[in-house]
Amino acid sequence: MSRNNYIFTSESVSEGHPDKVCDRISDAVLDAFIAQEPEARVACETFATTNRVVIGGEVGLSDQSKLTEYMGRIDEIARDCIRDIGYEQDKFHWKTVEITNLLHEQSAHIAQGVDAAADKDEGAGDQGIMFGFATNETPDLMPAPIQYSHAILRRLAEVRKSGQEPALGPDAKSQLSVRYEDGKPVEVTSIVLSTQHLDESLSSDDVRAIVEPYIRETLPAGWLTAATEWHVNPTGKFVIGGPDGDAGLTGRKIIVDTYGGAAPHGGGAFSGKDPTKVDRSAAYAARYLAKNIVAAGLADRCTLQLSYAIGVAKPLSIYADTHGTGKVHESAIEKAVAQCMDLTPRGIRTHLGLNKPIFQRTAAYGHFGRAPEADGGFSWEATDLVEALKAAV
Repeated sequence: MSRNNYIFTSESVSEGHPDKVCDRISDAVLDAFIAQEPEARVACETFATTNRVVIGGEVGLSDQSKLTEYMGRIDEIARDCIRDIGYEQDKFHWKTVEITNLLHEQSAHIAQGVDAAADKDEGAGDQGIMFGFATNETPDLMPAPIQYSHAILRRLAEVRKSGQEPALGPDAKSQLSVRYEDGKPVEVTSIVLSTQHLDESLSSDDVRAIVEPYIRETLPAGWLTAATEWHVNPTGKFVIGGPDGDAGLTGRKIIVDTYGGAAPHGGGAFSGKDPTKVDRSAAYAARYLAKNIVAAGLADRCTLQLSYAIGVAKPLSIYADTHGTGKVHESAIEKAVAQCMDLTPRGIRTHLGLNKPIFQRTAAYGHFGRAPEADGGFSWEATDLVEALKAAV
């Protein structure tokens, strides 16, 4: 039997966190190639440390001779990302950071498992399991702890970049412990926020005075109480941030990227991967389906798992768990999912419109729980499958 009364904690990290700097660069590189060729195959990884960014991975184009031409933009792309995030530190500055580009052609052995022959569907880019999740505890059908951890950092980034709070730096982490009563979030029992600050004279209390009003305006009314524990910059000063303070790598924040630990993660990271790679596209499809299942009123909570084999188009399995909240049996949901959406890699890309340069914006503040955008960004957050699912069950 599931628990109804408990405390659950999730964390988020800002766009200036070292790992998120790397996610941003990897996805910006991906967008640049997809903008030139929508079917481009990209697997881009980034490493960042003091005064250094190293970009590596594989790129597959229909005309590989163009790769050299496109590669000339990589340095500029990385610097633009770092500048937009806000790094102008002595030992990590967008103008002076050394950038090494080690991208190269995609392996022919990987491509052969993915490329479509004339008589068969395109296969998955790898084996693996992918999970999607949705819950009706927030308007965005996301778990509250991760959704509001993201919202706090997004708000602090807005006031930092606007110049409203110039003392704040790009690197930050948030963490919320949320108390649930009868299965619904009702109170924040503790909040942890560590944020880089550019004024060395600021104490932890000074930083709290800056950030607290924005935190209060972000959280639902009544969730902060006299009993809420606050830990703002609990270790003291936080002046040196970003890759100068700690090395970063693409793909190290997969729980931040998804559901904050409230649901399983299949293991594959998202950033830097083109949508033929089911680590990314099938995880988006699973979220899309889970969200539509909950939006359709078929369950209050839903976890959906998909599995794939490299070179095989159709998913090997579809598994749904409604955690005891389902209005119909899980087997009916599984059948409806297969009926309502083509879950081959190409079917997912077509249904969600993923062959577009829409991925850089996903690199911070979560891939899920965002509003669908007019140009196709966050298309997997739409609830346009509700009626089809209702009819199918």
